[in-house]
Amino acid sequence: MRFIGRAFVLFLIASQGTAQTIKTAYPSMAPLEQYLIADRNAEISLARSAAPESVSHDAEVLVFTRHGYEAAVKGTNGFVCMVARSWSAGFDDPEFWNPKVLAPICYNELAAKSQVPATIKRTRIVLAEGSRAQVFDGIKAAYASGELPVPELGSMSYMLSAGTYSGDRYGHWRPHVMFFTPATTTTKSWGASLPNSPIMGIELPAERQTVFLIPVGKWSNGTLAPSEKH
Repeated sequence: MRFIGRAFVLFLIASQGTAQTIKTAYPSMAPLEQYLIADRNAEISLARSAAPESVSHDAEVLVFTRHGYEAAVKGTNGFVCMVARSWSAGFDDPEFWNPKVLAPICYNELAAKSQVPATIKRTRIVLAEGSRAQVFDGIKAAYASGELPVPELGSMSYMLSAGTYSGDRYGHWRPHVMFFTPATTTTKSWGASLPNSPIMGIELPAERQTVFLIPVGKWSNGTLAPSEKH
């Protein structure tokens, strides 16, 4: 799914699809309550689990409320941790509205400048009862106008939480780190998505960026992750 990858199509690697109607088990948004985590502290802990404790302990933490994402903890190291919901997936992802999706992610300071505003923009459209097509159109227009910035070189994030649920197809998948670059960077320049390459990549013209995903061997809690065949 999208959460970025997309040749492989994971939770955070968006696909290059359009906002067309897709017949799916999740054809529209569920009641808002299904996307909320009742225990605020539980969401803070889940968000922090995206990165090693040495990184997330001093990070800013955002939590999702019925009014959108709000700052729950002030940070001091420039990182921002949050739990993305299903509408951060690719616009053609059949689980775009799956309320079970929870994707903890911690952005470094550079990535937070571009990726957090994009997540907040998507969420505002969703909370205004926007459709999948309206989210797509709104995001595309925001990048075209310069409202949303493209990522700077050096932008990266952690997705190492064993509590990640990427959707019904991929479940917990594998821990990974991601790098975000301006669209001038190609996946080919990284050797990404080639046979036996450990790097997955996707070019996102509408969002004017390229995203690279690199699986790692352990979750943030230090336990071993599933092998590739899983």
